Amino acid sequence: MLIIGIAGGTGSGKTTVARSVIDRLGSDKVTFISQDNYYKDHSHISFTERESINYDHPFAFDNELLLEHLKQLKKQMVVTAPVYDFSKHARSTTRNVELKPNKIVIIEGLHVLSDEHLRGILDIKVFVDTDPDVRILRRVLRDIEERGRSIQSVYDQYLTTVKPMHEAFIEPSKKYADLIIPEGGHNEVGIQLLSILTEKYLME
Repeated sequence: MLIIGIAGGTGSGKTTVARSVIDRLGSDKVTFISQDNYYKDHSHISFTERESINYDHPFAFDNELLLEHLKQLKKQMVVTAPVYDFSKHARSTTRNVELKPNKIVIIEGLHVLSDEHLRGILDIKVFVDTDPDVRILRRVLRDIEERGRSIQSVYDQYLTTVKPMHEAFIEPSKKYADLIIPEGGHNEVGIQLLSILTEKYLME
């Protein structure tokens, strides 16, 4: 099993890169995992308290569970992964995702390269590097259209947690990348190179 980790800042195009590689390889050959589904569950506290949590810090993620699931996949075990409900800031109680073992596993998320133990299980480490102004515009659109946030809440969150956490943790994690892809999904050469590396593995 080849495990590929794709990291990068919010709105950098991580998911687009991952999906582009999957489209080239064939969805039947790849298991896709979003680190977003592994936010720690805070359903035991009030919604107001949940709103105040710093979701851009590495500690916001249940990387222990994610790492355990990756190890189980490597053992050819089927895994039931959580689904995170961003409108409630909690894991869904009615939905989950079944992850099946495959020759290729792609995991994407903000802090895929920030955690030492998570890095240790990755075979190829990728960082998607996109200009901050592009990333924040994508973040605004996504949070308003998909997550029901107000422009004020997006603005406040960006200045108080998103930007500081990017500078403190995400940007420094770029040094661990084997491959840096500037401009995300718009970088056809970078996506093609990653796809060729992965296809070569499939042929071995």
